Amino acid sequence: MAVTEQTRIPVQLGGRTYDVFVGSGLLREAARRTATMIQAYAPNRPVPIVADENARKHHGQVLEASLSNAGFRTVWYTVESGEHSKSWDSLARLTDWMLELGIERSDYVFALGGGVVGDLVGFASAILKRGCGFIQLPTTLLSQVDSSVGGKTAINTERGKNMIGAFHQPGLVLIDTDTLASLPDREMRAGYAEVIKYGLLGDSGFFEWLESNGEEVLSRKQGALTQAIATSVAAKAQIVAEDERETSGTRALLNLGHTFGHALEAETGFSNRLLHGEAVALGMVLAARYSARLGLMSTEQADRAAAAIDAAGLPSDVATLSLECNGAKLIDHMRHDKKMSGGTLPFILLRGLGQAFVSREVELSDVASFLDEHIES
Repeated sequence: MAVTEQTRIPVQLGGRTYDVFVGSGLLREAARRTATMIQAYAPNRPVPIVADENARKHHGQVLEASLSNAGFRTVWYTVESGEHSKSWDSLARLTDWMLELGIERSDYVFALGGGVVGDLVGFASAILKRGCGFIQLPTTLLSQVDSSVGGKTAINTERGKNMIGAFHQPGLVLIDTDTLASLPDREMRAGYAEVIKYGLLGDSGFFEWLESNGEEVLSRKQGALTQAIATSVAAKAQIVAEDERETSGTRALLNLGHTFGHALEAETGFSNRLLHGEAVALGMVLAARYSARLGLMSTEQADRAAAAIDAAGLPSDVATLSLECNGAKLIDHMRHDKKMSGGTLPFILLRGLGQAFVSREVELSDVASFLDEHIES
């Protein structure tokens, strides 16, 4: 796709469309970009902003200045960083705060931060008075190319990750690439895993481009970074437009690496031992190697996928995790996957680089044996 300094990508959902903008300086332009959506707040009510601690520390002043200079007052709600904030208690506190502010169904709430804030605010907005608006201001690479686009919102429970949620599309997404300057390198690499995913699942040309330009993306070179984010968002926008609520199977392709990855996350306690993006990276390697095991793609192509992930500084070998479990234990985690249907768990496999598909004929016992080989290697 053609990429400019600030690129607009429409997400078209039948009669509903919202825009995603990608580029430098978008937080400084937040008031102008959202003016028609937040005009109802002026002059008597403040604009509500929900942010995680890190996002408010690094980017809050920029957003505050943009709105203040345009004549808007603000009111902030700060969420602790980390997955533990996607909980029933956090949801209750946030919705109580929104109700206390008198937020109406036609109002919009800003979500500034990573995927945790986006998911939490999105779900709160979905259920508040049966639905109000929200605006995504994602500040991590992972949230920019994944969770901020597409309308999946959720919280975690003791039964698993993202088990309680709703589809609720944002009114606007502003992806300011400047926010990535403060992102720790490990978080940057974790987000990059989702970028690689778009190449592996449906765009071999983009995967080849990443093989050559991945280092520039990770080092935050503006041109390469904007290209990678915009291409990823455009790919997701097209898939979401075809299958908004994951009913036809098309949107399921976005789960490449996630079935394996979620099991690894569960086994490591959803902790910093293995970040979500790192788990997805390992999951994609396993999906590629299992596809090669089944004869769906060549071993050389699976090696190439693993090499691209390894070159990005992402984990590419399960054995390095030193897991104290076997394949059967990981399969047990998979059985709790919310994509289970009729006792069958769909797997996203590959017929080649850029050729993902949904398989519902995978024998879990065979997957367990395959995992045993990699855990012990």
